[in-house]
Amino acid sequence: MPLQEATEKESLNFNQLCTFESFEEVWSHYGYKSDFKDVIEREFSRTKGITYLDHAGTTLYPESLVREFYQDISRNVYGNPHSHNPSSRLTHDTVEHVRYRILQHFNTTPDKYSVIFTSGCTAALKLVAESFPWRPPTATEPASQFCYLTDNHTSVVGIRGVTSALGVVSLPVSPEEIEARARDVAQSECSSCQTPHLFCYPAQSNFSGRKYSLGYVRGIQARKLYPACDSQGRWFVVLDAASFASCSPLDLQEHPADFVPFSFYKMFGFPTGLGALLVRNDTAALLRKAYFGGGTAAAYLAGENYYVPTPNMANRFEDGTVSFLDIIALNHSFDALHTLTGGMDKVQLHTFGLARYTYMLLSSLCHGNGQPVAQIYSDSEFENPSTQGAILNFNLTDCHGQIVGYSQVDKLASLFNIHVRTGCFCNTGACQLFLGTTNQDVKSNLQAGHVCGDDVDLVNGRPTGSVRVSFGYMSTFRDCQNFLNFIVDCFVEKPVEVDQVKLERLKSNTSSRGSSQCLLTVLTNGEPKHIDNREHASTDPVVNECGGKAITKEAKSQGKAQYLTNIYIYPIKSCAAFEVTDWPVCPLGLLHDRGWMVVNGNGVCLNQKREPRLCLIHPQIYLPSNTLLLQASGMDTISVPLENHNEPHQSHGVCQSKLCGDRVQTVDCGDEAASWLSEFLGQPCRLIRQSPDFIRNMKKGHEKGVLSTALSLVNEAQYLMINHASVDLLQRHITSRQESSDHQPLDIHELVSRFRANLVISGLEPFEEDDWSHLIIGNTHFQVAGRCGRCQIIGVDQNTGAKTKEPLLSLSAYRKGKVTFGVYLVHQSLDGSNATLSVGAPVMSQCVSQLPCTWLPIYPNMIESGGSVPSRCSACLAAL
Repeated sequence: MPLQEATEKESLNFNQLCTFESFEEVWSHYGYKSDFKDVIEREFSRTKGITYLDHAGTTLYPESLVREFYQDISRNVYGNPHSHNPSSRLTHDTVEHVRYRILQHFNTTPDKYSVIFTSGCTAALKLVAESFPWRPPTATEPASQFCYLTDNHTSVVGIRGVTSALGVVSLPVSPEEIEARARDVAQSECSSCQTPHLFCYPAQSNFSGRKYSLGYVRGIQARKLYPACDSQGRWFVVLDAASFASCSPLDLQEHPADFVPFSFYKMFGFPTGLGALLVRNDTAALLRKAYFGGGTAAAYLAGENYYVPTPNMANRFEDGTVSFLDIIALNHSFDALHTLTGGMDKVQLHTFGLARYTYMLLSSLCHGNGQPVAQIYSDSEFENPSTQGAILNFNLTDCHGQIVGYSQVDKLASLFNIHVRTGCFCNTGACQLFLGTTNQDVKSNLQAGHVCGDDVDLVNGRPTGSVRVSFGYMSTFRDCQNFLNFIVDCFVEKPVEVDQVKLERLKSNTSSRGSSQCLLTVLTNGEPKHIDNREHASTDPVVNECGGKAITKEAKSQGKAQYLTNIYIYPIKSCAAFEVTDWPVCPLGLLHDRGWMVVNGNGVCLNQKREPRLCLIHPQIYLPSNTLLLQASGMDTISVPLENHNEPHQSHGVCQSKLCGDRVQTVDCGDEAASWLSEFLGQPCRLIRQSPDFIRNMKKGHEKGVLSTALSLVNEAQYLMINHASVDLLQRHITSRQESSDHQPLDIHELVSRFRANLVISGLEPFEEDDWSHLIIGNTHFQVAGRCGRCQIIGVDQNTGAKTKEPLLSLSAYRKGKVTFGVYLVHQSLDGSNATLSVGAPVMSQCVSQLPCTWLPIYPNMIESGGSVPSRCSACLAAL
């Protein structure tokens, strides 16, 4: 069977199997008491075309919630609750009613718990850290202990910042130790020690979705579980419910934790910036609070150190006026949740079923050679909603078993409007545990430039984070279907295979039905199939075992001349290219490359992700007249003077801007340019340029020994270079993918423009540049700082501003998720101010591993002229 027909057949089989009927065979608890499809269309119409799978980050609010809240604040006058006029009393009474509804939601009463409003779960935890009665060691009693599960959010571990200065012992505890090191008999009656200790654990891991036993609450309080069983004193429990409360019912009458922090946006989606700390009234008297703000004092004196706190527990800890309108909005949040779902029990069953189904299929998917598609990070196999939440955490692997970086998955998911979360999710402990990352690895990664929140997804081939999908009460089966089809389309080596043995075992674990038909069958009968057409190869491109195009050895032309074919500068960041045949080189790169950028009315840098029409602005630089021209269709051309070091700085309007995480000092270019840009882009904009006195150093490439160099307003390095042969190969791959569609193939020149390179070289093998460490273009020496991880900007048509999925989709398919294309360059040396680059200049490259390398022919001339020879080429020197 031809390759294309086989691929289409396998995709069709998968689509037939990934159906709602298959889902119903293994899970019957889908939707709620009303017509679920109608609810989604009525309440969440704004999500049409979007697959939102980041509910653990924040869930989505129904439209009726906002409408009802608007009607409420439109009809009523809510005053400051600290006053006593009618509008203030209305606010006070409404807020107190909301406190009651919160306690009711967690099956407790005001007699047992108090509700303290905070800005979120993190603020609630900070309040506990600063108010808990920590004790240093004494002659008769030990110091307090702060113990926490290693699978905890950063906001819990951060309590260490308060306790470390107080002589308090910090003790991280692994999940396995709690019960493994427990004792059968409670120890509390054997000691009169009253030292207070605090144990913190999540009801549900925000990393893996594992639900920890709520029985730990009483077990720790009674000193039956580790570490409480090994320590004298009184033990109190913080139950972090931020992740758990979004999709699961919590009964505080059954599990009376001393402190329960959570955030409302994770439960309802609206309001944001509001959370709460539930405190057991029996525990509240222990808390000590130093600061007192408005509303917290029963009495105090300004001229004497005299202060008496208000007897009301909540008022004592809520400094200043609470966010009362947001609290009032919670009334409508609870109404909407119960009206649409019928309660948290139903939400739990609905969301767990979606997560379980996705787990079953993803964990069973295999590449055509039998290799698993995903490495899933979980302590369970999603058998039971009481032990596993609606979170699925994983990394994808290619057909060779190599990890696909999470940032590459994120980029492609964005093309399909699939919203996921990537990284370590502010849970380093769980991330280390599941990824096998040591403490030294974390420190080494930091030294190599990787910090939390960046897109450095692989260091030395090992992942620094993962991909997380999570479900909410409004998630649908279509969300699962879209996500799974995305994985199959973009990351699975065809033909699609399924591990039938594993699938059957997972199916039998389901607790929804005692008997069910097989969810899936193997997509292809018999042994795993491999596609290998190399035996038919001649000089034509062939398909390698990962489905990508490769060039046969016979097709390689040895000794082909390499030269510079194109030079592009981009005077204004994210605007159109300005092509030249030769151009001066300055300490920042090509002269005036990315010297300017456009910012919106709030001073935020605009790029083609936010504003694709930037590519329709054509800047041109005329060095003799010292001007920058701005041109666009339908607009008069205007000129802006290039930087003039003789002008006084005060006339420039110096300001601070932010670019790629760096603060840069910039100069405003005046009202004329601002008016021109604002008219063309249809929003308030200004043109700014980098201040001539400001130096911004490069951060990329330090792990490869690349020296730090000065940058203009570029993202990563001074130059971006691409190889024309790599573009040719990618174009052929795009064409083969689009043969069965109505899409017009990308012209090669248009494809080159998508990558927005400074330098285009020719006469090479495809992707040969990936292995370079140094090169010479003409007489200018460069060092390779790393590969360029491509983003969605390459999906913007540089002629029209339209957004497309190509070439990012084909690039990922060809390179199996590693969407890098082109390399970053920096000056290895720059001697003099008269250096230029010219089209037609020869290119000499040094490879990282292959010796003798292509630098060999140039060495004699380099030595005669006194030039330096890269140390890696000592073998080449010996060969001379």
